[in-house]
Amino acid sequence: MNIQDIHNLFLQCKSVSIDTRKIEKDSMFFAIKGENFDANTFAASALELGALFVVIDNASYVIDERTILVENSLETLQELAKFHRAYLKLPIVALTGSNGKTTTKELINVVLSKKYKTKATVGNLNNHIGVPLTLLSFTKETEIGIVEMGANHKKEIEFLCQIAQPDFGYITNFGKAHLEGFGGVQGVIEGKSEMYQYLAKNDKLVFVNLEDPIQIERSRGIKTFTFGVNNDAADIKIKGIKANPFVAIEYDNFNVESHLIGLYNANNINAAVAMGYYFKVDENDIKQAIEHYIPENNRSQLLKKGSNQIILDAYNANPSSMAVAITNFLQLEGKNKVMILGDMFELGEESEQEHKILVDSLSNQKESVCYLIGKSFYENKVSDENLHFYETFDAFSAHLKTIHFNESTILIKGSRGMALERSLDYIV
Repeated sequence: MNIQDIHNLFLQCKSVSIDTRKIEKDSMFFAIKGENFDANTFAASALELGALFVVIDNASYVIDERTILVENSLETLQELAKFHRAYLKLPIVALTGSNGKTTTKELINVVLSKKYKTKATVGNLNNHIGVPLTLLSFTKETEIGIVEMGANHKKEIEFLCQIAQPDFGYITNFGKAHLEGFGGVQGVIEGKSEMYQYLAKNDKLVFVNLEDPIQIERSRGIKTFTFGVNNDAADIKIKGIKANPFVAIEYDNFNVESHLIGLYNANNINAAVAMGYYFKVDENDIKQAIEHYIPENNRSQLLKKGSNQIILDAYNANPSSMAVAITNFLQLEGKNKVMILGDMFELGEESEQEHKILVDSLSNQKESVCYLIGKSFYENKVSDENLHFYETFDAFSAHLKTIHFNESTILIKGSRGMALERSLDYIV
């Protein structure tokens, strides 16, 4: 069966599923193998649970005419997504970067949805499986698709662009994330820039933050739409930015007062505003969309527990995002400042050095008490009355039980695997 025939069957379905635990009625189920399981074994179960068709790559599990046998289920999912994208012919905005992808994607979606029927990546389904699933969620009713792309090694963004074929692109930044897979910061720059290379080759457009010299350099020769602070060359001119704690931005014709915390979120907002202007969304609608957006899922959330104000940013962390979060936190107004910071993962050979750099930057500062949790921080512990090291979260939580925070401003940040949101259970 060729990909067009499979697409014709897909159009009869309401959705795509890869997990029988979350299967939807009248969906197309793809049996994608994992490291520890063979999803072909779930084909019969998927049909029983309501799937219209199942795509498998093991002939032993053929059931009836509802079974589509292919050479490789994952590759077929990716080919189908690419075919469906070409079939729809809708404009697609793609974005990648080291930090801020998901927040930026959500902001772009709320802004553009003021004028268009948009559909965006759900959560962080941004890899070689998530991007195809996102594309297959678009329909004839979708007027603009927004696709988030993640990567932890070179050639991944190139591959995802070949599937999604974006018309517009934006790179949030080039930071110290996934250094293990990219082989260092230069590898990150080269890997993320694969989006620019695709857009240049296909005569498409890139949105550029003129405050970022790497974006300027890497986007040369490509059609651009730009934003910058007090920059007459920018398409969108930003007059001023404040964050105490929420980000407020002054543009030429209106101001925005957001529910996002930290100066590092300003560029996320600016990118969404720039896209709103480019796609001719009304200024008042842009303003309303940004001001009504409330972050969730442990991303720069401002919480109140007892007399304490808490900035919960425990979704992920790398050296770049950690540095800007700390810098922003220290400049905030407030007394009794406390930082609860967890290990940064996927740094490879750079891990020890990057954790040491962060510890050194916190040493001898008097503005905040710091609790540093995880093996990597613990291995770089120093003697400092304001720095407290714990090798495990259990060790830290045992100590937390003995502390009573009062009228404190608290930053909680660490990699997802640290699950530092657990700290909230001990703050009253």
